Amino acid sequence: MKRLTSGDDVFAGRGREKREGGGHGFVVLLAACLGQFLVVLDVSVVNVALPSMRADLGMSAPGLQWVLNAYTLTFAGLMLLGGRAADLFGRKATFLCGLGLFTVASLAGGLAQEGWQLVAARAAQGVGAAVLSPATLTILTSSFPEGPARARAIGTWTAVGAGGGAAGGLVGGVLTDALSWRWVLLINVPIGAVVLVAAALWLTERRVRGGRRLDLPGAALVTGGLAALAYGVVQTESVGWSSPGALLPLGGGVLLLGCFVAVEARVRAPLVPLRVFRFGTVSAANAAMFINGAAMFSMWFFISLYMQNVLGFTPLQAGLGFIPQSLGIVLASKLAPRLMAFTGARNLAVVGVLVAAVGCLWQSGMDADGSYPTSVLVPGVLMAVGVGLAATPLATLATAGAAPEEAGLVSGLVNTSRTMGGALGIAVLTTVATAHGGDSSDPAEVAHGLGVSFLVSAVVLTVSVALMLTALPGRATPPVRSGR
Repeated sequence: MKRLTSGDDVFAGRGREKREGGGHGFVVLLAACLGQFLVVLDVSVVNVALPSMRADLGMSAPGLQWVLNAYTLTFAGLMLLGGRAADLFGRKATFLCGLGLFTVASLAGGLAQEGWQLVAARAAQGVGAAVLSPATLTILTSSFPEGPARARAIGTWTAVGAGGGAAGGLVGGVLTDALSWRWVLLINVPIGAVVLVAAALWLTERRVRGGRRLDLPGAALVTGGLAALAYGVVQTESVGWSSPGALLPLGGGVLLLGCFVAVEARVRAPLVPLRVFRFGTVSAANAAMFINGAAMFSMWFFISLYMQNVLGFTPLQAGLGFIPQSLGIVLASKLAPRLMAFTGARNLAVVGVLVAAVGCLWQSGMDADGSYPTSVLVPGVLMAVGVGLAATPLATLATAGAAPEEAGLVSGLVNTSRTMGGALGIAVLTTVATAHGGDSSDPAEVAHGLGVSFLVSAVVLTVSVALMLTALPGRATPPVRSGR
């Protein structure tokens, strides 16, 4: 059997035939993929259920957005810490702990009787997801040897993750319409329980002790700082930008993030070694991912509100309405690697973001008399295709130029940048929409407020294009260094 680097874990059987996907290999692949599917699904599955949650629990519009933010902020803020925990405590133990917390939190959210209980449960889900998600991929790379077996396993894992994000609207709509909004969370419980039993029985590991430490202060500072910024932005809608109620959390968030940078520069085992940012491509690509996430993450949230609160769609109809967008983002993501060979990574990313900006501009014209084909379908597909075209080249650029031993770190930064940008972006854009009538009971005012938020997104994406054209390399992509 091929020896692994010191500190790696070995899963699923002792023979080469098992490591190549035979025997327990299928169970390992199934457990890892189902874990990743649940994590990605829960980013978007609640979107269609939000109006039902609001009506049942009496939540405000700013409170409703925290059903999304509580999950994404804790998920993204603790994801890098989760990866370090897997290295230190073992992939199996980390996988089981993360999935166990995620499952219990899903049960608590599904049984919530108050808005704050739902938000707290979603935050706990995010913590579980941050521990679980990094372990799912390392389970596969540790269980399958390099070559076709590992390529097939990772390909399946990638497809399942994309499918989870794309299926969120449909699954949420079906469950909300057929049962209730509670089942968009409760559905995780039986699936999580089955995967927990399978993982406990069939995953095995041999951990070599290492000297790495968990950077708990760094994780707490970055998560707390971004959460404070998001909260401060939400507060501006009710108290204004000049009020202490908004300025204090905004200032506190900036201070916490400054402390995070200072801590990362001094600790022996930082959560994010600052040296990776000396590569201009890594910094610029992550900045673009952050900006794009801020502009586009709210797309599913706002379109769901428009379809249900303005066009009068049921949750099931809204879920079905997302199918073209879901297919668009999956197909564009699959097409992007082929197009990159002809256009170059930067040029394709620019084209993708411009297409998304056109979609946002079109969507900003929504009104109370709109129809699904012209007010949702066409602009929604444009935005989805643009996001799909831009994501792969930006991820490629964000991981180029770094040393191999830092590849995992820079890959984690991509997901963190996109998710954190999305969490802060939805806080800002929801405030914009609410300030222009998005929280009204009048469909015309709701449509106007949501339209303004899409106009702001189009402007933000234009800024992203300018950043990419000036800061990213041209057609040629810098090669990844083979060593130090």
